[in-house]
This record gives sequence, structure tokens and C-alpha cells, in this order.
Amino acid sequence: MKPRFWQDKRVFLTGHTGFKGGWLALWLKALGARVSGYALPPASEPSFFEAARVDRALEHRIGDIRELSALRAAMRECRPDVVFHLAAQSLVRQSYADPVETYATNVLGTVNLLEAVRQEPSARAVVIVTSDKCYENRERAEPYAEGEPLGGHDPYSSSKGCAEIVTAAYRSSYFDPARHAGHGVALASVRAGNVIGGGDWAADRLIPDAARAADAGVAIRIRNPNAIRPWQFVLEPIHGYLMLAERLWSGGGAFAQAWNFGPDDADTRPVAEVMDRIVALWGGGLRWEPDRASHPHEATLLRLDSRKARAELGWRPRLGLQQALEWTVQWYQAKQRGADMAQVTAGQIAAYQALGKA
Repeated sequence: MKPRFWQDKRVFLTGHTGFKGGWLALWLKALGARVSGYALPPASEPSFFEAARVDRALEHRIGDIRELSALRAAMRECRPDVVFHLAAQSLVRQSYADPVETYATNVLGTVNLLEAVRQEPSARAVVIVTSDKCYENRERAEPYAEGEPLGGHDPYSSSKGCAEIVTAAYRSSYFDPARHAGHGVALASVRAGNVIGGGDWAADRLIPDAARAADAGVAIRIRNPNAIRPWQFVLEPIHGYLMLAERLWSGGGAFAQAWNFGPDDADTRPVAEVMDRIVALWGGGLRWEPDRASHPHEATLLRLDSRKARAELGWRPRLGLQQALEWTVQWYQAKQRGADMAQVTAGQIAAYQALGKA
């Protein structure tokens, strides 16, 4: 990554009130970018957006990506150089409860974002964030590479597969890499593993559930302790998104593809093992137990193949799973102590950047 690239770059960011979007907004601000955010109000209380005072890092605008006219007006006002699309309905269980909202947000919201880009001549690099769950998961041991079939058993996963298909269709129809000199837009999609880090309070996620259990003094109830997931610290894929955006800007159509950003294979671990590590790090009597109630289907095995990002972008994870968990627990415990979470977050971003200089 080239920090100087981002100085005074105009960036349009959807989903900045969310967990990953908030971290990206703060990193962009630290790099000197001029960020304009477009998102719904924070979906949880508390939220990373409020705890880390993300609103001070950007031009904060409340808006719904399902409303094309408002989205186009916001993008026109920003006149972005770079666009990051993170706004989404991101929960599997919520997608079962409200599939219409999930598809409207994740599929038509992506269509709207790309339509807004079509109407905004300043945009040159566009990164659409989907999910590792976009693949047709056959519960196999081998990791999934970018060319694998897309699919999804549940509404959330299939909506992310649909968002990938939409992105590919727009790239072929309007932003063809072979004709980049004519339209000037480089469009890519990115797929990441199970992201952990401080400030996630979404429902039905492992770390947020641990934080709530620690506050309440109760056991964490785990639905699928044997499920295997690709765990990674939140700044790992964001680092990949930033690197990719730089290459889209400078290399144009050559990098306008789909990209995986996953952890080392050794960090693709069972939920039960991750919970044991969290309990040991957290202390204070935190404990977990299996949740034996009936729940909707969720995949039990998922691995990502990130060899393309390593070979062509020079990206690779900087934190192992244990250190990622340590940084995550430290963030939540600092919040419990009443620390200034904007400073804590900025400190972790700076520490992560320093790892690249070691």
C-alpha cells in the first residue's frame, strides 16, 4: 500500500456506520483522504460508529442505498475518485427472518450503486464488497478460488452471490476492462473471511456475543461449535481493499476482477477452538456452552483461496489468529474501562501499519 496515494483523494463510502465500514473510514481519514459516507443509522446500540466517533472522520450522510435518486445526488456532490461499497444486510439469520429486505439491500442496492457510478464521471476505481459466503458451498475441505461457482443456501449467502453476478454484468456491459481507455472505470469485487475486531455489536456473531455475555455475567451460547471458519482481523481485508483500489486506479482494467482476501490456512479454525481462546484471553469467569436449540441452516465448513491476491497484489495477512483475538479482546476491554475508543482504534490502525514496515 502507498499511503501518499490517498492524500486528498475523494472517496465515496457506503456503509460507514457499520463495523467494517467504520474501520475503513477511520483508516482512510488517517491516510489523508476526503471521505464522504452514505449509510443508514447504526444498526446496533452500542455501535462502533458512535464509540470510535467515526462521524468526525468524514462527511456523514444518512441515506438508503435502495433509494437511487438520493444515492446519485450524494455521489454527485462528492465527485469521488474512489468508491467503496460496503452497505449491506450482513446477517445470515436476519436474512431468514426478512429475505425481502436482504435481497433489496444486497442486490438492488448494488445495482443502484453501480448505476450511480455510471452517472458520475469522476469515479475511476470502484470496489464492491461482498462475502466469502457468495460461493456455492459444497462443504469441502479445499478452499474456494475466485473462479468457483457462485450460490448460497440461505438468503444472505445467495444475495451476495447475486451481488457478484450483478457486478460482473456491469463490468462486462458498461466497464469492460478491455475498453478501459474509453470509460475510465475499473470495477472489482472483494470477498473476505469471518472478520473479527473491536466494535462489532451485531446480533448472532461470535465476538459480539462474547462481549455481551461478559457484560451480563452469563455463558455464551454457541450454535455451531464444530463449524470451521476463515478468521481474520478487520484490518486485514481492509488493507487488501485499499491495495486493490490503488491498483485499479493505476492499472485500470488489469485488476478489474474478483478477489479473495482470506487468512492463512492455519487460521481457518473451528468455532469451539476460537471460543476457548477468547475465554482464556477475556478471563473474569467468561464461559461458553453449546446451544442445542433448533436453528436455521448455516454452512459448517468454508475456506478461501487467496493466492491470487498474494501473487498479483503482494497482499498477505499480517496478524495470526491469536494476535487478532488479542487485539479484539483488548479493544472491548478498553471500552469496558471507559477508554477513549477513537484513540484506541487509531492506535490499532497505526500498529497494524507499522507491521508492514518491520
